[in-house]
Amino acid sequence: MAIMTALVLTLPAVSTTTAAQAQTQVTPDASSNAVITWDVHAQTAIYEVGRQSPTTATRSFAIVQGAVYDAVNAIAGTPYEPYLVAPRARRGDSTPAAVATAAYRVLLWLFPKQADSLRAQYRESLDAIPDGRAKRGGIAVGEATAEAMIDARRDDGAFSDAKWPVGTAPGQWRPTPPDHLQVGAWFATLKPFVVRDPGDYRSPGPPALAGRAYARALNEVKALGSATSTVRTPEQTEAATWWDDPRLVEWAIIRQLARTHRLSTLETARMFAMVDIAAADSLIACYKEKKRWRFWRPVTAIPLADEDGNPATDGDPSWAPLRITAPSAEYPSGHACFTTAVTTGLRTFFGRDDLSFSASSADSGTTRHYNSLSKALAELLEARVWAGVHYRFASIDGERLGAAVARDVLDQAFGPRDS
Repeated sequence: MAIMTALVLTLPAVSTTTAAQAQTQVTPDASSNAVITWDVHAQTAIYEVGRQSPTTATRSFAIVQGAVYDAVNAIAGTPYEPYLVAPRARRGDSTPAAVATAAYRVLLWLFPKQADSLRAQYRESLDAIPDGRAKRGGIAVGEATAEAMIDARRDDGAFSDAKWPVGTAPGQWRPTPPDHLQVGAWFATLKPFVVRDPGDYRSPGPPALAGRAYARALNEVKALGSATSTVRTPEQTEAATWWDDPRLVEWAIIRQLARTHRLSTLETARMFAMVDIAAADSLIACYKEKKRWRFWRPVTAIPLADEDGNPATDGDPSWAPLRITAPSAEYPSGHACFTTAVTTGLRTFFGRDDLSFSASSADSGTTRHYNSLSKALAELLEARVWAGVHYRFASIDGERLGAAVARDVLDQAFGPRDS
């Protein structure tokens, strides 16, 4: 109980004002640079309209931001290694036109049914740019980087009919309530964006069912993660809900950091690409491990704990988690892999951990504030237990995996050309 109290005391400050501004509808900030504006348009297409899952959205954001980065980098004279291409460009070419064109073209490819709304956003962006050679040049650069990205991702394995291995033995994953879905396994075989083979990254695996470590982890999430928990504090409940919002708070955090640090268009494009592509490859590696270990979720394991062969666990057929369990295997935690990759990318870009930021969640109705990347990540790892959707070991090992992949991505891509 002392440990739990200590965790509560170290949580960030929280504003409990209702978050109408919490991205129920996202709109571009008029003061934003073009990269931020089109990142907001991307979120609208990807989530607000397209309703892609957080995992699927990771691929989409990486595709958009990779194309945008190459366009901005080319017009700036290619000071950084291009992700895919560095099309011929002049210094005077319009960067806003290039950003809008690159983002629009790949979003149209991803979401052809949203053609009308995307075309309207694109027209609005171009109408704000004076006609002439600079505008035409920027459009041509954006067209070239979008074409390269579409060609690279056209047959990347997305949305295949891959299935999660289902078992009936203790410890084996099976579809989870309430909908018992069999979706998302294709991410495990998705073509990576940077790393050679996501299968090179391995996790140690879940603890043995009959051991003390497993019993300790199961009993922790059973007590803290229950929908009716009497030991989870209101603060922990709020944090668990905030981090579990499918409109990921990480999206808003990245944009806020770009604004508050007054990043240039080139800096913003590079930072977004670093973070989004590192996150995508980390999740691909994470999903490969999920498929390899195919370990059962707490929502399955706790009701069946009498059958796991561990005398220190007891089944509770009525147990349910605070938050709905995602339709993927338990180990390692995808959210831990993702958020670790995001924080690794931000730490690498800014060269520091002590960044201040905040974001709002419509699900929790609150805004949370942080003064370091590591503190935010530490809370996310706890929050997955408080939400009842992961064991602690799944989050810890997800953090290690996500960090390893993200570091390799950032070692191989987006660096200065003269390095």
